Amino acid sequence: MGSTTAPGVRPRRTTSTPTRERAVRGAQDAARRAADALSELVRHDVEGVSAVCRSEDGGWIVNVDVLEVARIPDTTSLLATYEVELDAAGDLIQYRRIARYRRGAQDQ
Repeated sequence: MGSTTAPGVRPRRTTSTPTRERAVRGAQDAARRAADALSELVRHDVEGVSAVCRSEDGGWIVNVDVLEVARIPDTTSLLATYEVELDAAGDLIQYRRIARYRRGAQDQ
């Protein structure tokens, strides 16, 4: 038995590395990508994600909380919330700091 490929048509080559799906697969994926991208840029430890929502253009807006200044006691450390915007593929479009606060401070 021969090849199942039609004469004159090359068989499709497969690569040894899997192709990474570019599109964001949901809120959890968007949060992870935003936190990773921001961490690389601002060089601060990520504390968590406090909000994730879809933007009007199909991308994502994610609020990422980071530790900006570690202090002792820990309740006096300075944290910041950054708003991170991703496109539909999960690539960083822009970010900006929207709040800075002490860890022990209450929401206003």
